[in-house]
Amino acid sequence: MTRKFTYTEKELISSLKSNNRDAFEYLYDHYAPALYGIIMKIVKDEEKAADVMQDSFLKIWKNIGAYNVDKGTLFTWILNVARNTAIDRLRLDVKLSKAVNWEHVQEADLTNGVIFNPIPATIDIRAIVQRLLPEKSLLIDLVYFQGYTHEEVSAKLKLPLGTVKSRIRKALNELREIFGVKEVILGAA
Repeated sequence: MTRKFTYTEKELISSLKSNNRDAFEYLYDHYAPALYGIIMKIVKDEEKAADVMQDSFLKIWKNIGAYNVDKGTLFTWILNVARNTAIDRLRLDVKLSKAVNWEHVQEADLTNGVIFNPIPATIDIRAIVQRLLPEKSLLIDLVYFQGYTHEEVSAKLKLPLGTVKSRIRKALNELREIFGVKEVILGAA
């Protein structure tokens, strides 16, 4: 198979959107050095920059269909993907460093008596959700147990989307208090 060594931007975009492997290799070969430079300026660590670079190209691969030529050049779009991924990594690092100060944790603090580690089969989540106000427990049931989206719940209950989202947020905060969870840290996408 012969590999095309140059693309116009229009050809490159078209090839990328059709998941052409050669086009992605071309994209990486021609844009990676510039993206890596930007990423390094943000994260200031070679190992983290390499991870962010990989995550960035994975996001580009998965989301190339969302690229809109009317909103800017391809380079601007991939640069924003890389920049945002690097910033997300910094935020996660800061959040994780604040979550637990491991220097002050003693081994005795990690005994089974201290850590709340319930057996999942013994927890009746639905019963705990039912402790919430009815308008909140209904929303949690619809979204988390029945799989509705926020938009679908909004339409089904004839409530504004913002109301649905804020009630769910408040309900989740109440559930965190019930379970004694101070902060929930989610991984990045």
